[in-house]
Amino acid sequence: MSNTRVTLKARQVSFAWDKTPLHWLPDDPFATHTINVLHLLLPAGERWFVHVYKQVLPLIRDDRLREDVIGFIGQEAMHSQAHDEVLPHLREQGLDPTPYTAQVDWFFEKLLGDRTLPPGRAREWWLMERVALIAAIEHYTAFLGDWVLNADELDRRGADPTMLDLLRWHGAEEVEHRSVAFELFEHLDGGYRRRVRTWATAFTALVFLWQRGARFFMENDPTLVDGKASFKDFYRGGKQGVLPSTGAMMRSIPRYLSRGYHPEQEGDTAQAVAYLAASPAATAAEARTAARTGAAG
Repeated sequence: MSNTRVTLKARQVSFAWDKTPLHWLPDDPFATHTINVLHLLLPAGERWFVHVYKQVLPLIRDDRLREDVIGFIGQEAMHSQAHDEVLPHLREQGLDPTPYTAQVDWFFEKLLGDRTLPPGRAREWWLMERVALIAAIEHYTAFLGDWVLNADELDRRGADPTMLDLLRWHGAEEVEHRSVAFELFEHLDGGYRRRVRTWATAFTALVFLWQRGARFFMENDPTLVDGKASFKDFYRGGKQGVLPSTGAMMRSIPRYLSRGYHPEQEGDTAQAVAYLAASPAATAAEARTAARTGAAG
């Protein structure tokens, strides 16, 4: 496992969805839609990350960490945009996600948004709570990023290559920047009780929103007569390798709650960087950047 520090940068990727079928994992609408929940959760969630971190930037006293946070902000903004661009494709195929995304927007913009609080301790407390929540959520985005980079069963099942590239490009960047949110929390607060409390909140919210999203997709998929989502289906998908395994997810909990936890223990930076060097979308983005730089020069 290699965890060499890298300089974080946003890659201006783009994806063409015209050839991607609704069930981009053939003959498996449940696994397809369970992963598709990412397209509904991430745009609002990552816009919220960026919003909170822009408020935090003036509080960072370490130049190296500030540089990492700025790189993190750029990557998260690009993730939000890339997943947002999948939604019109879903609508074209008869699955309008608006009723669900409206709930997700409310969750991040209202429930977890800025509050009218007096300057001082109350305002600082709410900001630190959100910084800690982001650290907890990033534990799971890194977990998912590591999983999708190693999910060879998706390739064996003939998953759509464009969707796989989106998921693995995003997953690789989550592994690449997996330490930033936790190190920022440690830098600004680092309280263990706050870490445990916000983990419980983040984990509960993610499970609730994810199962709700999978249910929404299955019930509204125009190609299914009586689509349903169940934990049994999720467990089976994990055993088959087309979804994260329940056991691996459960084992990730004590790792995050360990007092000696650090995200460098998760994933492999070298693997993530190697994927980003080969990703069709990321390499095309690099080529466009190089062409613009050359033209400007």
